[in-house]
Amino acid sequence: MPLLVLKFGGTSVGNCEKIIKVAKLIKKYHDKKNKVIVVSSAMTGVTNDLDRKSKSISEKFEKSEYDVLVSAGEQIACSLLAGSLIKLGLKSRSWLSWQIPILTDGKYASSRIKKINTKDVLSFLNKGGIPVITGFQGISIEKRVTTLGRGGSDASAIAIAKFFNADSCIIYTDVDGVYTTDPRVNSKAKKIDKISYEEMLEMASLGATIMQPSSIQDAMLNNIKIDIRSTFSKNPGTKITNEISATNKKIITGISYTKNEAKITVVGVRDQPGVASGIFKPLKDINLDMIVQTSSADGGETDITFTIKKEDIKRVINLLKKNKKISYEKIIHDDKVSKISVVGAGMITQPGVAQKFFKALAKEKINIMVISTSEIKISVIIDQKHINRAVKVLHKEFDLE
Repeated sequence: MPLLVLKFGGTSVGNCEKIIKVAKLIKKYHDKKNKVIVVSSAMTGVTNDLDRKSKSISEKFEKSEYDVLVSAGEQIACSLLAGSLIKLGLKSRSWLSWQIPILTDGKYASSRIKKINTKDVLSFLNKGGIPVITGFQGISIEKRVTTLGRGGSDASAIAIAKFFNADSCIIYTDVDGVYTTDPRVNSKAKKIDKISYEEMLEMASLGATIMQPSSIQDAMLNNIKIDIRSTFSKNPGTKITNEISATNKKIITGISYTKNEAKITVVGVRDQPGVASGIFKPLKDINLDMIVQTSSADGGETDITFTIKKEDIKRVINLLKKNKKISYEKIIHDDKVSKISVVGAGMITQPGVAQKFFKALAKEKINIMVISTSEIKISVIIDQKHINRAVKVLHKEFDLE
């Protein structure tokens, strides 16, 4: 009997009417002689509302209590969903992270799942039950409730699929799969039927918000089959596997972008060993992205450019200015930039992709500020005002329409 993990996002369980429909969908899997473990997010807007409540108490709300607070949304959704399944005549119950337990380590609000005790849940499954497990939350060795970061229900589902040795993990959301680019920007975007872990990881890291990058990485490392589907459609979704995605042999699988970028350039830094280390050591807790250092012809001075999330710009500039171990001429920053990337495993064996990419943007007179590449992606930083046009141009250029 196959074991399936079904994960439902916040939009899927957004209200009681939707929860009842989700329960009927789960029943269809159960009626087909599948063992089913359900993982649920909080109802739409609940986590944000709890976050606002914490800020109304204190801008420095105690982190351990913050996790207790924001994890409450999943408890509500799981109880309602288990209750809906019981009404349909099925054996079900909700499971909170501490009841299993789902053990985590790391910091509050960004913990990682270390171990899941499967004994009691498996016993319930083998008796015909449908466990409904709270996503997003765990419990620390100190027996404190922890959370896995926003979007952490995906991480919960992948970890549960791993520890329970599930045959598949199906992620239900409000879209019917992964698209070649954001359909809201380009109406000609197409759904991708199959995509490799590597390609999906790159797309998620570069701006595609359908799944957490860390969740995809965990799935890849443990060879967990993922199927992304819409709760509101019967259309087939997108399968994420260890196979090469493109059955149609396309070089590029998709285009990702993000508008939440800022670019910082440290101008006139002494070109000598250790200078990059000196600049970035105080920024060890900042998520740095693209880094470029220009080499000086005479070994004198150089410029170092890097990108960060826009919300970190003030903090980073303050840290750079306080850093007395480096000398520089000035710091330039720009928070009106965007990153756009093309991703595809076909790039490994196909030359000329970069030239085609740059030429397409040049035709539209879109200037490139920073370039970063890997085996299966090319990313550039451009002016934010050009991002929608760039997405459409590249989507057409690489024959994704």
